Amino acid sequence: MQGAFREHAAALRKCGCDAVEIRKPADLEAIDALIIPGGESTTIGKLLNDYGLTEPILAKARDGLPVFGTCAGAILVAKELVDSDQPRLGLMDIKVRRNAYGRQVDSFEVEVEIPVLGKEPFPAVFIRAPRIEDARPGVEVLARYREGIILVRQGNLLAATFHPELTEDLRLHRYFLRMVAERQ
Repeated sequence: MQGAFREHAAALRKCGCDAVEIRKPADLEAIDALIIPGGESTTIGKLLNDYGLTEPILAKARDGLPVFGTCAGAILVAKELVDSDQPRLGLMDIKVRRNAYGRQVDSFEVEVEIPVLGKEPFPAVFIRAPRIEDARPGVEVLARYREGIILVRQGNLLAATFHPELTEDLRLHRYFLRMVAERQ
């Protein structure tokens, strides 16, 4: 609907799987997983409500559908936001601060250690990025950068505060696809 969905679809295709764009509740029927992309979280949250997608996504996620939120998607899956009451799904037991690293001009790329992806650092792209300020019990912290948490997993849910779809490194998408395979 909005954001970097095309880039995620291209990464998934490079990993050898099909990708479909979700625009209405019926589109959710045939999917094995869902990626909520980076973009403008307030707009995506509003569109989820306007198009009747919020409740069906919540039901499917609670039933075990793997969901991966990146950047704005991480904001949308968070149960708690710092200084914001914007529309969101509220699936993960995390507290997120929007635009934690600054404005658009403060965007950056940095190599980060993500042990579940191997020894080689991952090129993380932060664009007006949020930061996970708290991960409650049951949430596995997979990576940190500076003072914040940047990648977490809670069961069938995965959230990254950066944009893996904007790099050529497919390891995080492959990790998510392994989560999908675990469910099947």
